[in-house]
Amino acid sequence: QVQLVESGGGLVQAGGSLRLSCAASGRTFSTSAMGWFRQAPGNGRKFVAAINGGRSGRMYYADSVKGRFTISRDNANSTLYLQMASLKPEDTAVYYCAAGIAYVSTTDPSDYNSWGQGTQVTVSS
Repeated sequence: QVQLVESGGGLVQAGGSLRLSCAASGRTFSTSAMGWFRQAPGNGRKFVAAINGGRSGRMYYADSVKGRFTISRDNANSTLYLQMASLKPEDTAVYYCAAGIAYVSTTDPSDYNSWGQGTQVTVSS
């Protein structure tokens, strides 16, 4: 398994930007699909973005963040990133990074078996 620690959350005004980081430890990071999910109060955990492991690096996004968020990974430093721009109040949530069971990404949280503790993102209007 992979151990994950998120950072970079905070309070930002609508239209602003934030970059989330997820530091991973464990020998399987580079071959694991990695994802970002978010959970707002009263809601379930929802898919935000994911990136395949291995050489593919193919990326996937939820429609609600497409064109505004960018997922990337640095396998040499075992770090996952989520660059968020043009933030909206509805982006307010706790953001979690997750490591997938396989190298191909999915949008289903049950396909991820390692989770970070989460980082709060609050977007004010």
